[in-house]
Amino acid sequence: MKKIVLAACLALSFAVPSAFAQSAAPVDADTAAAVKELLVVMHTRDNILQMMAQMQKNMPAMMLQGATAAIKNNPKMTDAQKDEAIAKAAKEIPQAAANMASTMNDPAMWDEMLAEFVPLYARHFTAAELRQMSAFYKTPVGMKVISTMPQLAGESMQISQKVMMPRLNAMMQKMVKHP
Repeated sequence: MKKIVLAACLALSFAVPSAFAQSAAPVDADTAAAVKELLVVMHTRDNILQMMAQMQKNMPAMMLQGATAAIKNNPKMTDAQKDEAIAKAAKEIPQAAANMASTMNDPAMWDEMLAEFVPLYARHFTAAELRQMSAFYKTPVGMKVISTMPQLAGESMQISQKVMMPRLNAMMQKMVKHP
């Protein structure tokens, strides 16, 4: 059962965009200040927290859906065993989701992530470009982009889940069939 809950957690982790770790080159003070200004103007912390809160609402259902699919498609289990395993997963998943939520709500983690955004943005934009982006996000259209971003992200997540879940369920089925 723990294997199935773990597989469901693994599947859920693919729903969150991955950051590709790269070594951070030193960022000059002007560029670092421009990145930090942009992150403030874009309400980055608030948007991330809103997206994570939305994901946390859906997390138990997503995990149960994945675990249920894996269990139902396990040819080594009888129907009674499947029913028992699904019931057990339904009992265990809320605690697993709560543990994940607790980890994801750690303010220190978000501070670390935001600190990592400085070299990320600095690799892709100059200080002048970052200031231009900040200026844009202060305009009415820019503010609309920022205020609409959480809704777009939530709807994008739903689309991603709709497209990804069949593939992730198939992957979990293979894991259950071939441990």
